[in-house]
Amino acid sequence: MIYNIFNGIKAYAGTLQLISKLRLWKYFGVPMLISILVATSIILSAYALADNFGLYISNLWVWEWGKDTFFVISEILSGVLILVLGFILYKHIVMALSAPFMSPVSEKIEAHLLGAQRHQHRDTSFSEQLLRGIRINVRNLLLELLLTIPIVLISFIPIVGIASTILLFLVQAYYAGFGNMDYTLERHFKYDESIKFVKQHRGLAIGNGIVFMLFLLIPVIGIILVLPLSVTAASTETVKLLKAQNRLKSNDI
Repeated sequence: MIYNIFNGIKAYAGTLQLISKLRLWKYFGVPMLISILVATSIILSAYALADNFGLYISNLWVWEWGKDTFFVISEILSGVLILVLGFILYKHIVMALSAPFMSPVSEKIEAHLLGAQRHQHRDTSFSEQLLRGIRINVRNLLLELLLTIPIVLISFIPIVGIASTILLFLVQAYYAGFGNMDYTLERHFKYDESIKFVKQHRGLAIGNGIVFMLFLLIPVIGIILVLPLSVTAASTETVKLLKAQNRLKSNDI
C-alpha cells in the first residue's frame, strides 16, 4: 500500500504540463466555478452560523461565572465544526457536480496515454455521468461521516488524539482519491465493479487524496487548481493500472 500511496502522490508531477499539452484547461472552467461557489458558501455559512450555534451551546453553561468565556469558546468551536463538516461536504459536492466535465478530461488523457491503441468502454451521457457522480459521492459521504464521528470522539483522548487526527486526514484523503479515480472507472466498470477496484487499490486513492487535501489548505489558488491537478493525476495512474492488469478490451482500428 505504501508503494501505491507514493505513486498516487508522484503522479502529480507533470500534471500542469500534460493539461497544457492536451489543451484541457477549457474543460475545467465550470468545475472551477463550482469549486469557488461551494467553498465560498461554506465559509459564509460558518461565519453566519457560528454565533447562533455558539449562543445555543453557551446556554448549557448554567453558572454566571465564566459565561462570557464559555460563549467565546463555544462560538469558536461552532465555527470550526461547521468548517470541518463543510470541508467534508465540499469535496463530495464539487466532485459529484463536476463528473460530466471531468469524464471527457479523463477520456482524453486515456487516449493520449494509450496512443493509437483504442479500447472499448461504456458510452455514457451527460446525465448518466452526473447521476453516477452523485451516487458515488453520496455513498462516499455517508461512509466518511460514519468513520469520522468515532474518530473525532477518540481525538479528545490525550495522546491518542494525535493518531486520530492523522487517521481522519487519511480517511478524507481516501474518499477524495476515490472520487477522482471514478472519472476514469465509470467508462470501464459498473458501479459495484468500480467500488471493488478502488478498494483493491486503496493506496493509490489515498496518495491522490493526500495532495488533494493539502491543496485545499492553500487559500484561493488551492480550490481553483485542486480538481484539474488531482483528476489529471488520478486519470494517468488509473489508466496505467487498468492497462497493466489487462482490464482494457482492445478494439481494432
